[in-house]
Amino acid sequence: MKLLKVCLVVMLTVVMATAGMAVAGTLDDVRAKGFIQAGVNGGVFGFSMPDDKGVWKGLDVDTARAIAAAVFGDANKVKFSALTAVQRLPALQSKEIDVLCRNTTQTLTRETTNGLNFVHVNYYDGQGFLVQKKLGIKSAKELGGATVCVLPGTTTEMNAADFFRKNEMKWKPVVIEQTTELSKAFFAGRCDCLTSDVSQLAAHRSVAPKPDDYVLLPEIISKEPLCPVVRHGDDRWYDIVNFSVMALVNAEEMGITSKNVDKMLKSKDPQIQRFLGVSPGMGEALGLDEKWAYNIIKQVGNYGEIFERNVGVKTQLGLERGLNALWTEGGLMYAAPFR
Repeated sequence: MKLLKVCLVVMLTVVMATAGMAVAGTLDDVRAKGFIQAGVNGGVFGFSMPDDKGVWKGLDVDTARAIAAAVFGDANKVKFSALTAVQRLPALQSKEIDVLCRNTTQTLTRETTNGLNFVHVNYYDGQGFLVQKKLGIKSAKELGGATVCVLPGTTTEMNAADFFRKNEMKWKPVVIEQTTELSKAFFAGRCDCLTSDVSQLAAHRSVAPKPDDYVLLPEIISKEPLCPVVRHGDDRWYDIVNFSVMALVNAEEMGITSKNVDKMLKSKDPQIQRFLGVSPGMGEALGLDEKWAYNIIKQVGNYGEIFERNVGVKTQLGLERGLNALWTEGGLMYAAPFR
């Protein structure tokens, strides 16, 4: 009996120690080094690309900056690693990066076999096809026998193979690992068609030598919920990243912007008071400062601000909100309440 008690104590100690490691994990590592290492795509205009001065800009970049604002109170405490589609998941699994903010689709196998956790969606997308207008192609079902530029190790490659097989058409993939090289190959005429998420196709077309020479075909062949990604087994870090993304959405829904957030601190609305940390509790629950959400919105803006300045109708990409509008406006952007 005494031996049994000893064994139980040892097992309990091990379990508690393991749980403690899981809770500590990434947040402690990030705080120790003083910045977040975020994996991004190095060549998608509007989502993640350095400008001519080397400053990273884009919707995914701002998502990573929001996480830094939540953790440190400073959106600039983030460094970026440009990763290819093949490199991105191993980089996260091996702890080379703390979070992946790189137009990555949530799938069953990535959540399970690859040991990853996807947080709230920061862009709803779908896969399409970009072709030269002069070819006169009106539908993706006319692409039989086409050469198609595609990134390896992506859901894009699998979706394209499924589409051509389903429609009993032959195709010849032209596989190129680097995003920037992929678009160069397409614009140089090495393939008849470029396939990717529609947002990326719009980004590629926007920086083409003659954007009007290219047309997006009408078919959307997949669902692509794009989300920031963290590793399995670190619930605290998952919660922080997840609610940092949802803070962007909730702020827009409540009408809180980077311009009026200071005024909103005086709001009598209890929901806004909790969100901005006037009424304490939300920060403590995450292990962050009570002003964590305030810092995100003050320094980065709400989701609508981020969308419009990076990819919206007044930008070079000219994208409508569509599925990425708030749920109150017919879109899919819907975040959990902060209470």
